[in-house]
This record gives sequence, C-alpha cells and structure tokens, in this order.
Amino acid sequence: MIATVWRLSRSDCKILRVTDPYSIHRIVYSLFPKKEGKSRNFLFADKGGTFNERIILILSEEQPEKPAYGELLSKEIPKSFLHQDHYGFEVVINPVIRDSKTGKIIPIRGKNALLQWFIQKSPAYGFYVDEDSLSVSETNIIRFKKDSKEVVLGKAKFTGKLIVIDRELFIKSFSNGLGRAKSFGFGLLQIVPLQSVSTDMQEYR
Repeated sequence: MIATVWRLSRSDCKILRVTDPYSIHRIVYSLFPKKEGKSRNFLFADKGGTFNERIILILSEEQPEKPAYGELLSKEIPKSFLHQDHYGFEVVINPVIRDSKTGKIIPIRGKNALLQWFIQKSPAYGFYVDEDSLSVSETNIIRFKKDSKEVVLGKAKFTGKLIVIDRELFIKSFSNGLGRAKSFGFGLLQIVPLQSVSTDMQEYR
C-alpha cells in the first residue's frame, strides 16, 4: 500500500475548481485513470488546511499519477506498520444503518448514539475501541451536486485508541476503508502505532 499527501496551494485549488466534496472526488480520481478490467482501489481524506494550502491524504495500491498542479509526496507503507497491537486513530465516517424491515438507509444522530454505534461496529473491522479514549466531532451534514442531483451525506469524525483483535480483518479494513460513501472521502482509517516508533500517514504531512 502507498500513502500519499497531496498539497494544493490556494491558486491550485482555484484552477482545479475545488469548491465542495464532489470536486475533491473529481481531482483525486483524476490521479487514478480507469484501467480496463480493473476497479480503482484507493481511499482519500480531505484534511482541509490553512488559508493558503489544502492537504489531501490518499491510500492506494498503485502509485498515483503526477498531477498538473500541487505537490505530491508518496511513500510505501512498510508491512510492519500494520503489525502493531495498539494504535491511535482518526476516521471520518458516513454513520448509517440499514433498517432490517424496510431496507432503507437510516443516519445515526446524537453523540451518544454515534459513540455506541462505533463501539459496536468496531469488532467487525478487526479491533476493539478504548471507550474512555473515544470521541466524536464534526457531526454535520454535507451537501453537493453530482450530475445535477443533490447528494446529502451525514458525517462524523471519530478519534481514539484501538487494539487489534483480528489482524487479517484489521488489515483488510485499513486497505478497504470503513463504512459507506468512500468515493467521497469517507472511511480512510488514519492510524499511528502507540507502542513503537514507526512511520505513519500523518508524518507525510
């Protein structure tokens, strides 16, 4: 797996018409042209930034193409990085559940409900959450246009500490992302080992 940081200046964002989550989706996808017979396998997270700079984190199987604008820094993630037991983490998720009777997708609302939902969900991703460390923020709704249709997605950022309970499942979750709406910047699990000194995605910033 390859971890990439894409730094965009204010003028870069203006030229690329970066205005909303769909425009971020558009420019990130441009780094991974569609190949016949292959599905694009990458995740990304818009980290925002300052008045003068915007930062996008990307996790991918293949090296992204060099963009016309901005600075791209990529490094291969060592296998040892995913073989620790304890990590600090951050992840932005589209928190929803599917109603078993109607099949409809229902958003999770409320701080306590969100925390409990993530705690209950975490073993399916191969880890347990340290409940005392878990917090949720940036709980809001994002709206944008895609092909003249409005897309509405719930958003929540979870941070805390985790312990790996199923290595294979944990690595799969890291590689594939958590939850839904990953094509719009959700689900990238950003982690840093807590018991060893190792390179993490945040260091590329």
